[in-house]
Amino acid sequence: MTETNFRTDLDPDGVLSVVWDMPGRSMNVLSEAAIRELAGIVDRVVEDEAVKGVVVSSAKKAFSGGADLTMLEGIARLYASEKAKHGEAAAAKAMFEESRKLSQLYRRIETSGKPWVCAIHGVCLGGAFELALACHYRIASNDASTRVGLPEVKVGLFPGAGGTQRVARIMPPGDALQMLMKGEQIRPDKARAMRLVDEVAPKDEMLGKAKAWILGGGKAVKPWDEKGFRLPGGPVWSKGGFMTFPPANAIYRRETQDNYPAIRAMLQAVFDGLQLEMDRALTVESRLFAKVLRSPEAAAMIRTFFVSMQELNKGARRPNNVPENKLKTIGVVGAGFMGAGVAYVSALAGLHVVLVDRDQAAADKGKAFAEKLVMGQVVKGRMSGEQRDALLGAIEPTADYAALAGCDLVIEAVFEDPKVKAEVIAKVEAVIREDAIFASNTSTLPISGLAKASKRPESFVGIHFFSPVEKMLLVEVIVGKQTGDRALAMALDYVRAIKKTPIVVKDSRGFYANRCVIAYMLEGHLMLTEGVPAAMVENVAKQAGMPVGPLALNDEVALDLGLKIIDSTRAQLGDAAVDPAQERLLRALVEKEGRLGRKNGKGFYDYPEGGKKRLWPGLADLQETKLDPDAIDVSELRHRLLVTQALEAARTVEEGVVTDMREADVGAILGFGFAPYTGGPLSWIDSMGAKRFVRLASALAELHGPRFRPNKLLLDLAEKDETFYGRFAPPKETAEAA
Repeated sequence: MTETNFRTDLDPDGVLSVVWDMPGRSMNVLSEAAIRELAGIVDRVVEDEAVKGVVVSSAKKAFSGGADLTMLEGIARLYASEKAKHGEAAAAKAMFEESRKLSQLYRRIETSGKPWVCAIHGVCLGGAFELALACHYRIASNDASTRVGLPEVKVGLFPGAGGTQRVARIMPPGDALQMLMKGEQIRPDKARAMRLVDEVAPKDEMLGKAKAWILGGGKAVKPWDEKGFRLPGGPVWSKGGFMTFPPANAIYRRETQDNYPAIRAMLQAVFDGLQLEMDRALTVESRLFAKVLRSPEAAAMIRTFFVSMQELNKGARRPNNVPENKLKTIGVVGAGFMGAGVAYVSALAGLHVVLVDRDQAAADKGKAFAEKLVMGQVVKGRMSGEQRDALLGAIEPTADYAALAGCDLVIEAVFEDPKVKAEVIAKVEAVIREDAIFASNTSTLPISGLAKASKRPESFVGIHFFSPVEKMLLVEVIVGKQTGDRALAMALDYVRAIKKTPIVVKDSRGFYANRCVIAYMLEGHLMLTEGVPAAMVENVAKQAGMPVGPLALNDEVALDLGLKIIDSTRAQLGDAAVDPAQERLLRALVEKEGRLGRKNGKGFYDYPEGGKKRLWPGLADLQETKLDPDAIDVSELRHRLLVTQALEAARTVEEGVVTDMREADVGAILGFGFAPYTGGPLSWIDSMGAKRFVRLASALAELHGPRFRPNKLLLDLAEKDETFYGRFAPPKETAEAA
């Protein structure tokens, strides 16, 4: 057998070492070739009497991120081709057989009659951890990088290689379901407490301990294959089962609004599987997995959360003609909430940060914010005292602009006023190197306009962070009219260094994410002014798949900022560009009631100290009309909230603000939480078809006005029966598992 992805070595004691080391990849993944090769190793183990046991390990920094999801995309395509050739029944059978191969392979490991040990160092996730679960003993390193988990739900799938059945037989079903539904990465000590691993040891001792376990009589039979095995939580149809599964179903519906077929199928796999012996349970899991794999939600989420996001993170939009920048020192001008957050994530990435503000006290206050964030990590055990000191030592607060002289990149995060920013640009450019890049963190002001204050507009770029910086994964990189490739490359290299996901957008008012967010909040405001109860607005938004309602979101970004945007919109585009009903609502809240949002503890919601936020009862008094909730079409409200965002996304494509469909979808989900199960607004339009979407939007336009009128691009796609991803197909690239 040719050894390409795995290296094997049989020692004199009969222990076969299997080292996973895929060539040309930074991380091992379960590709078709790797699975075939592993199957050959299993055959050898079963047939060769000289093999007494097996130790599986990895030569990479991490064990494995799991399956190559582009392989699963191929299985989904198999269904479509087989259906066209042989009909739906044959296609379903072919897909079922293909999608269960890994599950069957792992079952062969489990029943091979020889003990298998998995030595885990670094991340071991998804299908790779299902391999570990099929082994008879698991040892994890005590290294800070080691994590195990089954995160498939985050890409619209569930563990389909035995994960649901083995986890639910290792721990009580309530704990198993919680783990499976969260999809979190679990630290070694916690994994041992959960019985997901059997032992935790230093990395250099793992292989020795694994061999010793085998030679010491390690059992090659799993508990559930032994006579008399009892489920940890008792039978499904027991008192414990009744206390687990009905609440689990209720929690699923509360948390997902039944928008995620993978999680629903996973619940069913565990419930049905625990009533069967292992082989039949695995068949049930495989049938449900194959069904989910061909769902539109899985296809969209795999593409957006896995393929597209990885391609963007690896620099899909980076100019090829510019050498990679190895950033060492960056400057941040403005040590307020946003600037301090930028300083923190930059220092966390190992960069030296010069943090500048108007005086030393203000600069020190910015560093203090970073210290508060660091201490939170230390208290939670996610950072050591040594790491804390190193991070804080990397932030240099100062009031002296001359300290920026050695910076590769300077980011301004000062007040949203063109005059203030122009003054900062002049001060910075007077001291920085000729080859340094200047970036503005503006969220509303066009980059091309700000660049007029620069002597080097080709080295001027926008880097728009979202708040709070330390939590939000998206960064918009804005290209002005004169922004050069070197400035764009520097911005993308920086975003990659701080481990966030970039999207590149052309300069325009509101850029991309804010345009869609503003449309979403506007729709919530208008529903309220029409007489829809505030609670209904918020709850329907969550039913549609949004993480928070438009009113709660407005509180987070501040109501007075909304008024400023209205005023600037009127100044730039005239009265017709402002909705009078929205303006009346915001002026009443801000100017008459003094309600600014979360920042002053009162907006659409009240924020009692030490208590949960709740909708302000006074909202009802601001409604001139009050509609009967039972007479309101909930599906129409849901469509309004999603369609308004999707239309805005489509307009940005038509206007050339967004030129890559991957960025539109990834940016929408990471930037403002567009219903993740859809894969993003353009994927949502493509999945229903442009013709159907145009009909839906046109019907809403008839009821609610021209803001819902489909743009020319959408009408053209509908007429020609095309999709966004079909007409504007991104270049083909291969992504590794995360």
